[in-house]
Amino acid sequence: MRHLNFSSRKTSTLICGPEDKYLRRACSLLNVDFKSQQGQIFVTGDVKDIELLEGTIRQLENLKEHGTHLQPKMLERGIGILKTDSEADLGAYFNDIILLCPGKPAVTPCTVGQRDYIATIRENDIVFGTGPAGTGKTFVAVAAAVAALKQGDIHKIIITRPAVEAGENLGFLPGDMDEKIAPYLRPILDALREMLPEKDLKRFMDDGTIEVCPLAFMRGRTFDNSYVLLDEAQNTTIEQMKMALTRLGDESKMLITGDPGQHDMAKVRGKSGLVHAMHILRNNPRIPVVKMTVLDVVRHPLVAEIIKAYEADGK
Repeated sequence: MRHLNFSSRKTSTLICGPEDKYLRRACSLLNVDFKSQQGQIFVTGDVKDIELLEGTIRQLENLKEHGTHLQPKMLERGIGILKTDSEADLGAYFNDIILLCPGKPAVTPCTVGQRDYIATIRENDIVFGTGPAGTGKTFVAVAAAVAALKQGDIHKIIITRPAVEAGENLGFLPGDMDEKIAPYLRPILDALREMLPEKDLKRFMDDGTIEVCPLAFMRGRTFDNSYVLLDEAQNTTIEQMKMALTRLGDESKMLITGDPGQHDMAKVRGKSGLVHAMHILRNNPRIPVVKMTVLDVVRHPLVAEIIKAYEADGK
């Protein structure tokens, strides 16, 4: 048993959470148990995991002392980062602000993979971001686009995603085109609502600053001064992917996200356009691929375990 020391009761609450709920989630990632006695916390379990927990707490305390505002999930995210890279400086993650959101925590990289992803986005005009569900590949891409829009680096955000279930034939759905495509773009729209006040999002959607563009309707267009987000790209055909990639105009970026291991259209539409594009462009250093893994999952800890189970079953 080891006693967890904190610089103050306030710091302990910030890191461990009310009634230690942040600590409880963090311990679920480790072979560690804890108990509170008269305001003090004692941990038992694997020695290396206890040291990892203590090292994360020490780094968070140091960040707080140097002005970093501690957020609810920093303890478990810090543990996840240090499990992947034991020499990591958590300040390089939690102080690397991708986007400031009014009234909400800043968007920062939560994992080693996400940090590599945002660094790659900043340095390149076309980036493939791949990984299993919950790795934040879409969320980080949207945050990068919104940040560029706020900074005036671009004039538009173009959002597109293959509507596989409807075979790109959306006519039978009710409403106008935006309403027809909306169900397929819900994850990106939800992310935008996390990052922009509702009135700003509505204004940007109304004036075309943020445009929802069905993939089938991108043909013949050129997007200048824009961020183009192609989500769920594993469900594109080879022809669709070629068409989308060749829409890129001056002063623009294109972020293509998807999970090559989870495409829904192989039996009906042939080989995944995402898999094909990554293969034929693999030797082009100006079009990098960032591959995130189960270690980058930032949803409930059980999501990572579920993904591992399915990966093992598929081998």
